[in-house]
Amino acid sequence: MTFQRLIFAVTVMLLSACAQQILPPQPNDPYYAPVVAGYEVAQNMQVQTGAIYSLANASFLYSDRTASRVGDLITINLNESTNATKNADTEIKKSDANSFDPTISGRIPSWQGNPISFDVDADRKFKAESDTAQANSLNGTITVTVAQVLPNGNLLIKGEKWLTLNQGNEFIRISGIIRPEDISTENTISSTLVANARISYSGTGALQQANEMGWLSQFFNSGWFPF
Repeated sequence: MTFQRLIFAVTVMLLSACAQQILPPQPNDPYYAPVVAGYEVAQNMQVQTGAIYSLANASFLYSDRTASRVGDLITINLNESTNATKNADTEIKKSDANSFDPTISGRIPSWQGNPISFDVDADRKFKAESDTAQANSLNGTITVTVAQVLPNGNLLIKGEKWLTLNQGNEFIRISGIIRPEDISTENTISSTLVANARISYSGTGALQQANEMGWLSQFFNSGWFPF
């Protein structure tokens, strides 16, 4: 029964890894879908009576037309760059030496002809070294929509861009919170000014799969493999 349970657990892990490989990201994710101004905007706008002026479509003479309402578009300039380096050097040593020689009156006690004495020496040593260096860069643009206007005036933005290149698709997804004051006169903002940013850049298709490790190799290189 123990062996059968082990086989069952390994099978479940392998199937889970396989399922993750079969279900890549797909376009038109509802979370990143464009938000169309409608009922939510109508609830936040004051009812206009007796005039043709509408605050929802107002264009002010001395201000730039930048994103400020649900459904408005804004362009995100991707200026992401990270560089991380980590070094670790650990060394542990421990040595023990013990001896017991109970000499009594110049004689060593014995038991059944065997002298009662012993020597114990122990030497333990552990040494580990690791060097890690990582650098990433992401540049480009993506236009997204304002999904929500927060009570303090900040804007929740989100959206995605899909490109079909060669034999696969590449996509960029982004979501986060921005301040209206950080939006430029061209209705753009740098990704470095997006709070709580979630930025994803990856791809699907044959070229992407060729750069990925197979699910069985992932299992043998994961923490589940006991050796």
